[in-house]
Amino acid sequence: MNPPTTIEIIGATLFGVAVLHTFATKYFERIAHTHPRHAGLWHLLGEVEVVFGFWAMMLMLFMFAMLGKEEAVHYLEARNFTEPMFVFAIMVVAGTRPVLNFAQMLVQAAARTLPFPRPMALCMVVLSLVPLLGAFITEPAAMTLAALLLRDGVFAREITTRLRYAILGVLFVNVSIGGTLTPFAAPPVLMVASVWHWDLAFMLDSFGWKAALAVLANTALLGLLFRREFAALGSGSASAAKPVPLPVIAAHLVFLVLLVLFSHHPQVFMGVFLFFLGFTTAYQRYQDGLILREALLVAFFLAGLVVLGGLQGWWLAPVLTSMSADAVFFGTTALTAITDNAALTYLGAQVQGLSLDYKIALVGGAVAGGGLTLIANAPNPAGAAILKDSFPGRVISPLGLLLAALPPTLVAVAALHFM
Repeated sequence: MNPPTTIEIIGATLFGVAVLHTFATKYFERIAHTHPRHAGLWHLLGEVEVVFGFWAMMLMLFMFAMLGKEEAVHYLEARNFTEPMFVFAIMVVAGTRPVLNFAQMLVQAAARTLPFPRPMALCMVVLSLVPLLGAFITEPAAMTLAALLLRDGVFAREITTRLRYAILGVLFVNVSIGGTLTPFAAPPVLMVASVWHWDLAFMLDSFGWKAALAVLANTALLGLLFRREFAALGSGSASAAKPVPLPVIAAHLVFLVLLVLFSHHPQVFMGVFLFFLGFTTAYQRYQDGLILREALLVAFFLAGLVVLGGLQGWWLAPVLTSMSADAVFFGTTALTAITDNAALTYLGAQVQGLSLDYKIALVGGAVAGGGLTLIANAPNPAGAAILKDSFPGRVISPLGLLLAALPPTLVAVAALHFM
């Protein structure tokens, strides 16, 4: 194996700095209040979604200075930014009032069948049904819908910070494993499905039923542990959404389906998205304002992860290939906390001669650990961008998320590895 180049070492160093930066966003927010002269800069560095994009920009400055313009531009052009672009488009469409109106009708109908107070029933349905639905509408869309429904139906109420983090941890883990019912919805599965010829039947048999059990178990345990707090909220329902005509809802759902169908073809789905923007302008009275800012910040975060992640293979690949099947499951579960799980499975797909047990363990560990941090799974920043204003200081603590996600992660580990 060739020794790492200087730029690879710089890339790994900046990647580590970016990970540490995600744990220090509260510090930058405090600086913004104590040093108002440059408050704008400190607020910018205090945005979690900006972190990886900022350090990716630092990496590109190093590359321009050390390798020259042609090498730096070639590196950027060799990156695949389809996922950030798709997440941006699907977030905006899934976050519109017509789509939310339709989702609320389905969720409320399901919630009425449960013998729980209304907020608890709503939370249980969103945390179980929507992540499993993500296996068909993609995980980013499921995360966006679930986060918006939870924000308006549960987080808008007077609930404790402890419950907010517990819900967030279960949401992130359930979305990460819920997309494994199909071979096209979860980013870490997408990286290997075509290379390893994993079809729908294989996914359902090897991952799907186990993931579904873990999703239901995580949701039930949350309801059991916090049943008294949910009961104290009463049974009052959240304010009803403004009505939207069925033809407008149908048109938005068509746009959503088209984005999912062409999710691997940015020239197509961005064309569909631009046409969608025109449609929303024509029927603006049925919109509450598109979440363009939130979606752009998430796309910037993911694009930064793509740029920085492109230089991590020199140390990640040897780590992965040195493990047994059992070790790789737990190793990838832990490594996912500090790098995107799709990057781990992508690197695994480049290695020839892996056994089927090793492949299943690699993907299983990657999705099991997908809720531990904001960077562990591509849809996580989308959920965080929508829900962070509901947390103290309008910031989601990385340590708080890690601790909250550990119990549902252990349930996912038990289901995916020991069943």
